[in-house]
Amino acid sequence: MRRILQDENVLKNCKIAKMLIGQTQPHVSFHTPGHKVGGWDITELSYSDNLSCPTGCIAAAEQDIAEILGAAKSFILTDGSTCGVLSMLHAARSVGVRKIAVCKDSHKSVFNGCLLLGIEPLVYPQKKVKEIPKGHTMSAMKALFGELLAEADGLFLTSPDYYGNVADLSEARAYCDETGKLLLIDGAHGGHLHFDKDLYAGAYADLWVDGVHKSLPALTQGAVVSARTEELGEKLRLALDIFRTTSPSYPIMASVEYAVKYPRSAELEKRVKAYTNGNGRVYCGGDWTKLCAIFGERAFEAEEDAKNAGLYAEFCDGNAVTFYLSPMTNLEDFERLIAVLENLFKKYPLTCKKTLDYDPSPVVLPKNRATEWLDIGATSGRICARTCGLFPPCTPLIKAGQVITEEKITLLQRASNVFGLRNGQIEIFKDE
Repeated sequence: MRRILQDENVLKNCKIAKMLIGQTQPHVSFHTPGHKVGGWDITELSYSDNLSCPTGCIAAAEQDIAEILGAAKSFILTDGSTCGVLSMLHAARSVGVRKIAVCKDSHKSVFNGCLLLGIEPLVYPQKKVKEIPKGHTMSAMKALFGELLAEADGLFLTSPDYYGNVADLSEARAYCDETGKLLLIDGAHGGHLHFDKDLYAGAYADLWVDGVHKSLPALTQGAVVSARTEELGEKLRLALDIFRTTSPSYPIMASVEYAVKYPRSAELEKRVKAYTNGNGRVYCGGDWTKLCAIFGERAFEAEEDAKNAGLYAEFCDGNAVTFYLSPMTNLEDFERLIAVLENLFKKYPLTCKKTLDYDPSPVVLPKNRATEWLDIGATSGRICARTCGLFPPCTPLIKAGQVITEEKITLLQRASNVFGLRNGQIEIFKDE
C-alpha cells in the first residue's frame, strides 16, 4: 500500500491514511476481513470512523475533497463510478426527473440505472469525425435534437469521454439554467481535471462522479460522487445508503483521498501536448491523459504489437488503440511509448476504414418471444436480446432489440474483452 501512496508530502495531509499508519498498538483481529492481517485492511473499529455515518477522519477527508472539487458535498466511493452514477440518477429522480436526455455512447450503468429507477432515457446519437466518436456542441444538440431536449427533465453528459473529448460544459450549464433542467455528468475519466476548472465537470454539473482510480493514483474502484448544493447533497446521501456497500475498503478510501490531493504533473502534460499537437495519427481531445493512436483497419494488429513490446493499452475499438496516462506516468515510460508508436505508424500506414454505424438503429423488443444463444458468427440480421459491447469502454455497441450487423460481429470477435456475450455466443430472439 505504501508503494502506491508514495508521496510523503501528500500523505501528511491525508486524514484516513494517517489514521491507518498511526496505529502503533498491537492489533489482533477478531473482526472482518477473514484474512486476519489487520493493519491497513480493517473494518469499522473504535478508532477508524465509519463511511456510512462519518464523524472523524473520513468526515474530515470528505470535507477536504469537497473543497478541492468545489462541491457542497462529496462522498467517497469504494464501489467505483457505477455506484456514483446509480446514486446520481436516484437523487435526480427524487427531485422530479422522469426523463433524461443521454447520448447513445454513455456507459451501460446509465441505462441500467434508468431501467432500475423508472427514468426514461431519451437517447440521441453520437457523431464521428474520421472514425473518432466526438460530442456535439450544445448549439448543435439544440438544432438536431431540440424536441428530445425539450421533453427531458435533465441532461446527462459524459465528460471527458473514453477518447478524451470534453463536453460543451459552459453552454450545457447555461442551457440547463435557462430551461430549469438538472445537469448530471459522468466524469469517471476526468478526476484529474479538477486542476483546470474550464474542463472539469464539477465546475458546471449539479451532480457528478469522479472515478479517481482511472486517471489519478487511487486503487481500483476508488471514486467520488458530488453535489453542487446542500439539498442535492442530502438527496445523494440517501441514495448512497441504498447503493453503496456496507463493507467499504479502508485501503481504497485512503487512496481516494490521497489521489484527489495528488499534485499536478505539469511537465508530463506539456510533453504529451507537444507530441500530440498536429500529429495526424494521434488524437487527444481536450484531455491529455487519453492518447488515441489511429491505425484504421490494422488497429488490433498494432495493439498486439504494442503488447509484445510490453505496452498495454486501455482498449482498442477497431480503429484506434487508446493509451491512458496519469500524473504518475513517468516521462521515461512516455518516451518509450512514443518510440513504439512511431515504429508502429511506419509499419501500419493509415488506410481508409469503412465507417461503422454507431447511430442507434430502431430498438424493437419482440413481446413474448423466446430467446436462444447462438455462435455470434451466425447471427447477422437477427435481433439481439441482450445488450453487448466492448469492455472497456463498456458502452453499448448492440442494444437489446437492435439488428446485429456483420461489421459489429467482426468487432466483437476481434476485441480482447467484451460484455454481454457468453463463450463466443450472443443471445438473440428466436424467429417466429
